[in-house]
Amino acid sequence: MKKLLFQNRLLLLLLSLTLLVTGCKKTVKKEISKAEETSRVEYLPYYNEASFTPKWLTPETEEEQTFHKIPDFSLTNQLGEEVSQKTFENKIYITDFFFASCPGICPQMTGSMFQLQEAFLNDDEVLFLSHTVTPTKDSVPVLKNYAQKHGVIDNKWHLVTGDKQVIYNLGRTQYFIENDLGAPKTMDDFLHTENFLLIDKNKHIRGIYNGLNRASMAQLIVDVKALKKQG
Repeated sequence: MKKLLFQNRLLLLLLSLTLLVTGCKKTVKKEISKAEETSRVEYLPYYNEASFTPKWLTPETEEEQTFHKIPDFSLTNQLGEEVSQKTFENKIYITDFFFASCPGICPQMTGSMFQLQEAFLNDDEVLFLSHTVTPTKDSVPVLKNYAQKHGVIDNKWHLVTGDKQVIYNLGRTQYFIENDLGAPKTMDDFLHTENFLLIDKNKHIRGIYNGLNRASMAQLIVDVKALKKQG
């Protein structure tokens, strides 16, 4: 009798623990799902220099309208077509710098960008822009081959080449992509970084992310969605 009573109590205890764990799991999943749909702040910050100190501006104010913007440029993509700021008119875009023969971090960065392309595959508001830092080697045919090899969707994700000085100046003095506060660099110094930047529809820099880090890429997806809600 005592043995039966003990077994019943044990079964009740196990049932209670099972219900508690199941409930906790559902709560955790719900919180994760909720976090994935929201950004960290009401408005994403703005950036205008290499230290990437966030500036908290209110959209559509005079201060925001006169804040640092990526200027116009003219480069050529894997289709041999011109790519300029007109290409990204009324678009959010994510940008990085790479080169086709890179044996190190570039394949990982390209993989990360591919995942982002998949995340926004059917979203016409979001585009991607990758600049080669070896434009004399990465011709249009080379970029076309690279695009086909890595699942790049033409007109969704632009791989661009062009004048080296234009690309390097864009990277260092407009995107501040290297995030390096060291000694000034010249055209002879190689431009290479794992950073991705998020650019809004008004050509403002709204975020910097490590293209080799999963958590950073997940945050980038969240921030793009938050930026879309802001209009």
